Amino acid sequence: MPDFYIGLMSGTSLDGVDGVLVDFSPNTPLVIEHACAPFPSALRAELLALNRSGPDELHRAALAGNELMRQYAAIVRELLEKARAQAADIRAIGAHGQTVRHRPQEFDGTGYTLQLCQPALLAELTGIAVVADFRSRDVAAGGQGAPLAPFFHQALYGHQQDTVGVLNIGGISNITLLRADGTILGFDCGPGNALIDGWCARHTGQAYDADGAWAAGGRVVPALLDALLGDPYFRKAPPKSTGRDLFSHEWVENHLRGFPDAALADVQATLTELTAVACSRDVLRHEPSLTRLIVCGGGALNGHLMKRLKALLPAAQVSSSADFGLPPLQVEATAFAWLARKAVRREPLALQSITGARGARVLGGIYPA
Repeated sequence: MPDFYIGLMSGTSLDGVDGVLVDFSPNTPLVIEHACAPFPSALRAELLALNRSGPDELHRAALAGNELMRQYAAIVRELLEKARAQAADIRAIGAHGQTVRHRPQEFDGTGYTLQLCQPALLAELTGIAVVADFRSRDVAAGGQGAPLAPFFHQALYGHQQDTVGVLNIGGISNITLLRADGTILGFDCGPGNALIDGWCARHTGQAYDADGAWAAGGRVVPALLDALLGDPYFRKAPPKSTGRDLFSHEWVENHLRGFPDAALADVQATLTELTAVACSRDVLRHEPSLTRLIVCGGGALNGHLMKRLKALLPAAQVSSSADFGLPPLQVEATAFAWLARKAVRREPLALQSITGARGARVLGGIYPA
C-alpha cells in the first residue's frame, strides 16, 4: 500500500519552490513526481528584503508568508495532477517555509530561527495535513536547528561500506559525513550559491551563473579570497550553522572595499572559489581520507564549481546525487517529506552530534487537514 507524503522546499538561494510527491512504502524513498516554479519577482524581492530589518516588517512578513503558501499550494496541485492522485491519498505535506533569520544560541542563549510559513493556510488551501516549523524545537533544545538532512542522507546513502560525504550546495552549503562506523557528522560549511547568485544577478541581470560560465571566464583574486576565508565562521568547530544573516551582499561589499579595482568577473570567480575551498577544507579537516562525495542542491548543476571541487579533493570521487538515483534539486524537498513522516509517526531524531541539541526530539508541528 502506498505511503505518500509531499515535501516542499524553498531555500536560502531564493530561486523558487521545489516539491516532490514521495512513496515511502518501498525500502528506499521513491519520488513519484517532481514540480518546481520560480518565485514571482516581487515575492523574491520581498523575501530577500525581509532578511534584514526594515519598516513594518511584521506586517510585510505575514503577507509574504501568505503569498508563499499560495505558491506552495500551486506546487501541490501540480504534483497531484501529475500523479493523478487526490488530496486524501497524501498523509501529510512537509513544508519548510522560507528562512529569513537564523540566529541560534545568540542574544539570550537560546536565540531563534525564523521560517516564514503559514501552515494553517496551506492546510486550508490543499485539504492535506501540514507539518511545519521543523527547526525551532531543536533550537529550544540547545541545538543549531540546522542542518536537519543528515539522517535522511543516512537513509539514502548510509549503506555504503566506506565513509561517504554528502554535500548540499544551496544558498548555504552543508556537509554530512556518514562514517563507516555508523556515526554521523553534519554542519554548515558556509556560503553556497547565495553569494554567487547574488553577485551574478546584480551585475548581469541573470538569476544565476549558468554552469559557472561567468566565473570560469574570470580569475580568482588570491588576496580577496584570503580575506573572505578569514571570517571567524570558517574556523569555528561544529556544531555550527549559518545563513544570510552573516553571508550577505553587505558582507561581500565590506570586503571589496579593499579591492576597488577588482573586475566583476574576477569577483564572481573568487566567490565561486570561496564556496569550493570552504567545502573542500571542511572535508579534509574532518575526513581527510574520504573517497566519495555526493553533491546535491543547485550547486551540483554548476559545472565550474563541480570542477573546482574535484580539483581540490583529488582523492575523492565527486559525483552528482543524480548518479545515485535522486536528482540534485529533489534531495532537500524529499528530505522534508521524510521529516514530515517522522513527525507524523512521532519518531524523534537524535541530532546531538549534528546540531548540538541536548537529546533526541520530534521535530515539526502538525496542522490537521
